[in-house]
Amino acid sequence: MAIRVFLISLLFLSFTNLISALYEDQVGLMDWHQQYIGKVKHAVFHTQKTGRKRVLVSTEENVVASLDLRRGEIFWRHVLGTNDVVDGLDIALGKYVITLSSDGSILRAWNLPDGQMVWESSLQGSKASKSILNIPKNLKADKDDLILVFGKGCLHAVSSIDGEVLWRHDFVGESIQVSRIIHSADVILVAGFVGSSEFYVYELNAKNGELLKNNHAALPYGTFGELLSVSSDILVVLDDTRSNIVTLNFKNGEISYNQKHILDLIKDSSGQAVILPSRLPGMFALKVNSHVLIVKMTNEGELVVVDKINNAAAVSDALSISEDQHAFAFVHHGDNKIHLSVKDVNDWNGDLLKESIVIDRQRGNIDKIFINNYVRTDRSHGFRALMVMEDHSLVLVQQGEIVWSREDGLASVVDVTTSELPVEKEGVSVAKVEQNLFEWLKGHVLKLKGTLMIASPDDVAAIQAMRLRSSEKSKMTRDHNGFRKMLIVLTRAGKVFALHTGDGRVIWSILLRTLRKSEVCEHPVGLNIYQWQVPHHHALDENPSVLVVGRCGPSLAAPAVLSFIDAYTGVEINSLSHAHTVAQVIPLPYTDSTEQRLHLIIDVNQHAYLYPRTPEALDILKREFSNVYWYSVESDNGVIRGHALKSNRKAVDEYSFDMRDLWSVVFPSESEKIIATVARKSNEVVHTQAKVMTDYDVMYKYISKNLLFVANAAPKASGEIGTATPEEAWLVIYIIDTVTGRILHRMTHHGCQGPVRAVFSENWVVYHYFNLRAHRYEISVVEVYDQSRAENKDVWKFVLGLHNLTSPFSSYSRPEVTTKSQSYFFTHSVKTLEVTSTAKGITSKQVLIGTIGDQVLALDKRFLDPRRTLNPSQAEKEDGIIPLTDSLPIISQSYITHSLKVEGLRGIVTVPAKLESTSLVFAYGVDLFFTQIAPSRTYDSLTEDFSYALLLLTIVALIAAIFVTWVLAERKDLQEKWR
Repeated sequence: MAIRVFLISLLFLSFTNLISALYEDQVGLMDWHQQYIGKVKHAVFHTQKTGRKRVLVSTEENVVASLDLRRGEIFWRHVLGTNDVVDGLDIALGKYVITLSSDGSILRAWNLPDGQMVWESSLQGSKASKSILNIPKNLKADKDDLILVFGKGCLHAVSSIDGEVLWRHDFVGESIQVSRIIHSADVILVAGFVGSSEFYVYELNAKNGELLKNNHAALPYGTFGELLSVSSDILVVLDDTRSNIVTLNFKNGEISYNQKHILDLIKDSSGQAVILPSRLPGMFALKVNSHVLIVKMTNEGELVVVDKINNAAAVSDALSISEDQHAFAFVHHGDNKIHLSVKDVNDWNGDLLKESIVIDRQRGNIDKIFINNYVRTDRSHGFRALMVMEDHSLVLVQQGEIVWSREDGLASVVDVTTSELPVEKEGVSVAKVEQNLFEWLKGHVLKLKGTLMIASPDDVAAIQAMRLRSSEKSKMTRDHNGFRKMLIVLTRAGKVFALHTGDGRVIWSILLRTLRKSEVCEHPVGLNIYQWQVPHHHALDENPSVLVVGRCGPSLAAPAVLSFIDAYTGVEINSLSHAHTVAQVIPLPYTDSTEQRLHLIIDVNQHAYLYPRTPEALDILKREFSNVYWYSVESDNGVIRGHALKSNRKAVDEYSFDMRDLWSVVFPSESEKIIATVARKSNEVVHTQAKVMTDYDVMYKYISKNLLFVANAAPKASGEIGTATPEEAWLVIYIIDTVTGRILHRMTHHGCQGPVRAVFSENWVVYHYFNLRAHRYEISVVEVYDQSRAENKDVWKFVLGLHNLTSPFSSYSRPEVTTKSQSYFFTHSVKTLEVTSTAKGITSKQVLIGTIGDQVLALDKRFLDPRRTLNPSQAEKEDGIIPLTDSLPIISQSYITHSLKVEGLRGIVTVPAKLESTSLVFAYGVDLFFTQIAPSRTYDSLTEDFSYALLLLTIVALIAAIFVTWVLAERKDLQEKWR
C-alpha cells in the first residue's frame, strides 16, 4: 500500500512537470533577449523639427526598421519573409515609409511614427528583371506623390496615398533590362539595354503612362555593370573589357555615345574598374584597385578627374543642403583611423567637414556611408554620418565622435559552440557591497509587496533590477552549477563573438583575417565553428580554443581557410589558408596530450587531412585507423555513401590519407528524393540502455552514435506545400547504420510531403511534416529497440548494479531491432527542432520546437511516447503514460520564450549545465535569446525564491518543540515516579 501511494504521488508530480511558468518579475533573471536588424542596405534620414529624429533602414535580413538617431535604439521594425527581399526604401508625403520587395512585386507603405502598415499593393508582371523604386519629389497628380516602380518587366505608377496603381506600362515585349528611371515635369524616361549593346530610351507620359517616343542605338561593343545617371540626360557605364568609360547622351531625343579610356584619366591604373553606385550630380565615382577617382562631366561632355582618393572605403550619395548646393562624403583609412571628408559638389577646393575618427579595428573597413546635415547654432551646416562596417555593425559619427554603435552582425549567426569560463583562482574573492540601512529596508518592503501581490509595475521593475544586481550570473568565472559559460558564435561577416550566458554581453570579438575580402579571397564564406581544445584537470594551464572553418567562395572547389582562436582572449592563435578544399569536417572522438581534439577535413578530391598536424595526433589516428568511419549525402543524386580511411599519402603529405567507399545506398530517383537528414549529437550522454515497460518487462534502447535518419519525398512533392496532390505525394523515412549501410527501419507516409524537420536523440527520432489528406501538420515519433538482448532481464543484476547497461556493441553484429511509432496532428508549421541535453542524461527530455511564429515551445517527450493508448491501464497511468489524443497540446505556459519572439528564427542550441536538472538553451535568428530550463523541475537545487527565513524559523520552531516536549515528558515521568 505504501508503494502504491508513493507511485501515485510520483505520477502526480510527473504530471505537474508537463508545464511550467514564470512570474512576471522573474522574466529576465535567467534569460535574456537581444534585438538586431542585420547589415543595412538602404538608409533614409528623417530629421524634421517636429517629432523624433530617426533613420529608416532596410537590411540584408529583410528587416525594415526605424532607429532613434540619438541612441540607436529600435523605435519599430518589421521582419519580412525569407523570400521577401527588400529592393528599395524611401519616404513619401513626409509621413509614409515606402518599401519595395519580392523582386519588385510588393509595394508597402508604413506609418512613419509607429510602423503600422498603411497599405500594400501587389504589382503584376511576368518577367524577372531588376527592381527600381523611384519617388520623384516634383512629380505630383492631384496633390499626390507618384511612386514609380519597375519590376517584373513592367513600370507602375502608384498613388502614395492609398497604393492604387494609376497606370502600368509593360516592357516584356521589348526584352529590355531597365537600369534607370529619369523624370522631368511631365515626362518619364526609361533607359536600359537589350542584351549588352542595344541601348534604348523610352519617353512616357507621366500622367497616363502612354509611350511618347522610342529611341535606340547599337553600340559597337558590349557593356558591363549598371547604368549610372550623371544628369537628367547623361548616363555612364563601363564597356565589357572594364577598361573604358562609355558616356551615353540622349539630349533632345537623339542618342550619342563616347568612349574614354581609363588610362587617359589615371596613368598608373591596373586591374578591373568598377563604377560605384553613389549618385552625384554632374559626376561619378570610379574605383580602380584601392583608389577611387571622382570624375566630373564638364559642360562640353569631357570627363575630368577632380580627385584621387587612396585607400578609399566608401562614397555617399549627394545630399541637398540648399537650393543650389549639394554635398557628399567619402571615407578612407590611414594611420589606424578613419578619415571622413564632406565636400561641396560644385566647390572642390574646400572641405565642408574633415574629421578623423578612431574606430575599433575589429569592425573592419567601411562598406557604406550615408550622411545627413543639420544646422548648428551659428547657422552653419553640420553633418552626421551613418557607417555600415565590414562586420555588419552600424556606427553613427558626429563631430568626430562615435555617438552610438550597434553589433548587428549578430543578426546573421552561422554556427554556435560553447566554452567554459576560467576557473576562479584561490585566494581571490569578489567583494560584496553592503547596502545602507535605507536600501536594505526598501528592498525588504518591495519583496513583501511582491509576495502580497500589491506591487505596482514600477515596484516590479525595481524588484527585478535588484535581483539582477544581487545575482552573480555575470561573473567572469565558472560557477559550481555550470550556468555561466561562453557562447562562441560565428557570423556571416566572418566575425567571431564570445557572449556571456549570464547577460548576453560581448566578452570579446574578432574579425578573422582569413575571412576578410581580399584579392586572394574575394568571396570568403564562414562555414562552421568547432571546439578545438577543451582542457581538463591535467591541462588546466592551457586555454580552451575553437576552430573556425571557411572557404574562399561559395562553391565546394574554393580553397579552405582555417582559424584557431583562444576562447578566453579572442586572439587568433594560428591560421591556414589555400592548402586544400573542404567538403566535410569530421570531429573525431580522440584527443592528444594537450586535449586538442582530432579532426578530419575531407576535400572534394576524396582525400582526408588530419588536424592537428602533429606526430602525436598522427600516432593516435594510426592506432584507431580501423575505427574511423563517416558518411556523405549526395542529395541531388539520391545517394548516401559510407567511407573509411584507406592509406597514408606520405609522398604528397604525411598528414593526408586516401579514403575508400564501404557502402552506398542509392534511392530510386523516379520515386524518391532526399529532402532531410539528421544524426545524433556525438556528445550526447545516455544514462541507461534499459527501459522498464508498464508490465515490468525490460526493453533495451538501440543506442548507437552511427545512426542516420533520412527523409525522402516523391519528386513531385519535394517543393512547397500544395505543389502535388495527395495521390502524387508520399514521404519515406529510413534509419540507416552509417558503418555498414544497413537499413534498420523504413516507413512510408502516403499523402504527405515536406519540408521535414527532425531531431535524433538516444534511440528515438521525432520529425515534422505536412499531411495533404488531412490538410494538417503532423509530428511522428519512432523508437528503436534492441531485441538481441531481450532475454537478459535479471532483475537482481539491476538492483545490485552488476549489469552493464551501457555495454558497447558492434554495428557488424547484425542486431535484431524492433520499432515503436506513433503520429500526432500538430497545429503549427515548424522551423527547427531540438532536444534538451543534461550532464548525465537522467532528466526527462523535452523537444524544443521553433514555431513559424518565431517562438520556442517546450514539449514534454511523454506527449510523444508511442505507447500512448486511448484508455491507459492503471499500470500505464502509474508509469506516466498520457491518454492518447489525435493532436499534440500547445500550452501557452510551455513557451520558453514567454511573450517574446526570436525574429527570423534559424536554429536552437542546447547545452548541459553541471546541475543535472538544468539545460541551457540558446535560440538565434535576427534576434538572440538565451534561457535555462528544467524539464523535470529543479529537483537537485533550491530555487532563488526559496524562503530561507521560513526554513530557519521552522527549524527553530522544531527545536523549541523538541525541547518543550522533552521538558514535559521529564516532568510527567517524575510525576509518575512519585505516585
